[in-house]
Amino acid sequence: MGTEWDLTKGVTIAIGGAAGDGLDKTGDTLARTATRLGLYAHAFNSYQSIIRGGHIWLKIRMSEKKMHNIGDNTNVMIALNEDSLERHAREVQPGGVIFFNSSKVNCDPLLVSEGVQSLGLPVKELTKPFGRVLPVMQNTIMLGALLYWLNLDFKMTEKVLADTFGYKGQDVIDQNIAIARAGYDYANENLEKSGIAWKFSGVRRPFVTGNETIGMGAVAAGLKLYAAYPMSPATSLLHWMVENSEKVGVAVKQAEDELAVVNMAIGAGLAGVRAMCGTSGGGFALMTEAIGMASIMEVPVVIVNVMRGGPSTGLPTRTEQGDLNQAFGASQGDFPRIIMAPTSITDCFYTAAEAHNLAEEFQVPVIILSDLLLGENPETIDSDALNAEILINRGKLLSEAPEGYKRFALTADNISPRVLPGTPGAAYVSGSDEHDEEGVLISDEFTNEAIRRKMQEKRMAKLDAILQSLTPPQLEGSAKAEVTLVGWGSTWGVINEAVAQLTEAGLSVNHLQIKYLFPFQAEQVEKILSNSKRIIVIELNSSGQFARHLRAETGIKADDTILKYNGEPFTPGYITQSVQDIVEGRALSLDVSEDEAGQIAYHYIRVKLGNDARPVGYEQVSLPDYDEPLWQVSIVGRKEGEPRGTLLIGVQTGATYTWQENTPEITKEVN
Repeated sequence: MGTEWDLTKGVTIAIGGAAGDGLDKTGDTLARTATRLGLYAHAFNSYQSIIRGGHIWLKIRMSEKKMHNIGDNTNVMIALNEDSLERHAREVQPGGVIFFNSSKVNCDPLLVSEGVQSLGLPVKELTKPFGRVLPVMQNTIMLGALLYWLNLDFKMTEKVLADTFGYKGQDVIDQNIAIARAGYDYANENLEKSGIAWKFSGVRRPFVTGNETIGMGAVAAGLKLYAAYPMSPATSLLHWMVENSEKVGVAVKQAEDELAVVNMAIGAGLAGVRAMCGTSGGGFALMTEAIGMASIMEVPVVIVNVMRGGPSTGLPTRTEQGDLNQAFGASQGDFPRIIMAPTSITDCFYTAAEAHNLAEEFQVPVIILSDLLLGENPETIDSDALNAEILINRGKLLSEAPEGYKRFALTADNISPRVLPGTPGAAYVSGSDEHDEEGVLISDEFTNEAIRRKMQEKRMAKLDAILQSLTPPQLEGSAKAEVTLVGWGSTWGVINEAVAQLTEAGLSVNHLQIKYLFPFQAEQVEKILSNSKRIIVIELNSSGQFARHLRAETGIKADDTILKYNGEPFTPGYITQSVQDIVEGRALSLDVSEDEAGQIAYHYIRVKLGNDARPVGYEQVSLPDYDEPLWQVSIVGRKEGEPRGTLLIGVQTGATYTWQENTPEITKEVN
């Protein structure tokens, strides 16, 4: 269709359906086909916290060059149900294509943008030669059609299917391959090909998630115990550990709750075992008192918080960077701890390894703040990206106790030598109360202000030593840029691409990404940002938690913030447009956009109208009985297109006001 494809930036394929429709298997087959051919793949799965039903939206970006986010556009769509067409068909860009099952779904031409092909595959007819097949096989039919349009090697997909279904026997493998071939052949006869001409390197690369690489990094650093209670989106880290525990020599314990989990890990650390536990924000909230206990007992332990949307249960299957304040405030009182946020899936590996070394060297708890975006969504990494030869530093761990051994000795470097429990001549008390050098409590009968002061100073002095051991932050781009974008943790990849877009648009931009959050490298960060003309902090929360932290630690107030808190990750284009708006002086509007009015209307339809209607028209109006402008949304029946009614939605509040049947005439003043 004459589209010029920049394959270094890639093509993005979206699959829409419901939980239970098998999207993950289809996406996995496509991604593994691409990666075995030598392409890079980056996936993001927006899913619901139910086993069946709801709406799933999986996107895969395939490219010849390594990309670090899902990108801005949708080029291809596989719609497994009508709801997905209603929600997303308009997102497909000109030159792209929409595949759907014409045996059960209608694709209204009004949903398809100009320049976009649509192909209904008669799944029932195409699968007839194979006898009775499961409904999920519609995915395989459409996968075959997609392979044709994308100009991918079908034989490679055959190998992927053979590996995937090998445990079910050759008959199942042959059936899947034959059904995919039927879709491929049907597209060949009925669809104009994309014209995409990939350069396949043939280099096979790992396709992994951040949770998996955190597990690998911890194992490489000598992890021996992992404890967890299942909590999305940290659960897949537990799954990886269970699956590989015998192979890598790690004991895995699923406890009854997060209180038990963190105390198991602390107990293991006290016994000299490298230990880690994992959870998300709600579970981390239960762990916080124990984290303080680990610090006063000077026990090394690593806690992974894979963040999701809060507060409370919040958004169990959506991403957010909302737990930074929680990590700062974990437990009561002042105590040393390390908080670090990996910046990429590769960095998850090295962060986990470094966390265990830091925990033992300084005898402190280390908190890793990952999130759903990094933790659960896989991408291709280079084969040599992960180096298992990790230098292990166990700090002042003695093999035998010196004469007069004191576990909490006050030393010149503020680190007390430790020995394993049971070492002759090294008996001591390790309690959660304040204590002297030998562990004798000074919180009751032997209260002593002088010892308390020196013990607290000793523990807190570790922070200075920790700072000296951390890798300094690095500014990416020219120090003389007009705008400095500052992010932390998982936003590195998307900010990196936004910088490229802004540079291409003629704006001078550089980028500082923060990994170490506490103790904070204030001196280095302040030095870097002292030359910045305009500082914009970018983070996935609603209050600008890091922007506040930056000001508290350095005195530097960000000129602006770009915040997102709807549960979805940033895209490069979102950041690019937001930066341009800030630079050009356009005020941020919190009004409900037309697209958001559509989302609110769809929610009303699903909850109140049996999900058999759709919005087709949006008009902003003012009515005398309302204190704000309104979106007047026209809604029609999904199948026949007959008028069903009008929904009024507040432009400022987002409130759903009234549903009026059969589109009654409304006297209105158009804004």
